[in-house]
Amino acid sequence: MKIEIWSDFVCPFCYIGKRRLEMALKQFPERDQVEIAYRSYELDPNASKNNKLNIHETLAKKYGMSIEQAKEANNNIGKQAAEIGLIYQFDTMIPTNTFDAHRLAKFAEEKSFGAKMTEHLLKAYFTDSKKISDYNTLADLAEDIGLNREETIEMLNSSAYSNAVRADEAEAKQIGISGVPFFVINQKYAVSGAQPVEAFVNALNMVWEEENGKTPLKVINPNKSKSEYCTDEGCVVSED
Repeated sequence: MKIEIWSDFVCPFCYIGKRRLEMALKQFPERDQVEIAYRSYELDPNASKNNKLNIHETLAKKYGMSIEQAKEANNNIGKQAAEIGLIYQFDTMIPTNTFDAHRLAKFAEEKSFGAKMTEHLLKAYFTDSKKISDYNTLADLAEDIGLNREETIEMLNSSAYSNAVRADEAEAKQIGISGVPFFVINQKYAVSGAQPVEAFVNALNMVWEEENGKTPLKVINPNKSKSEYCTDEGCVVSED
């Protein structure tokens, strides 16, 4: 089973959805048969790298609400995150552009560090209040998980992996993704949003059964005629 996850590193529900899926996988008997692939999605491709507004001000401006309403909304999201062990530091988060963070994730994926890099970037933004558009910060994060710092800086200073990020975004548009997180299973099934753990468990089991289980045969008897058949207990005539 392959699960492709479209998400953004500044999307609070993306981190929550990721963790809930991971919790669901721990309850899934066939979890060793599941491959996870992270796909790029930018909530705001035009976001500035040097946003002068904090996260509450950014949210208030985007949705036309007051600062107090923005703080309350963020506080509610933070409570949901805390329920599954995530710590969101809204007061010190640094809103920024995520394109280069997505390029870094693609770079890490090519070196078999994709999952680690994705987790590290999410934690860096939501918990550690890192500016995840800054090249030195991104290089530090890459080095933290075992990637070469100089090679990472060289990659960031080029246009490497830009096409890969844009390809993910184009595919998202093609299949109708308008919000994240968005989970696509075996390129046939979709789960939208940070669903509860139980919903992910049910989805995993359903897809596994449909893809790998044997569907019982449906008996066809249009004329409702008598059925004559034998079992190991004898031969009978059924009125069905």
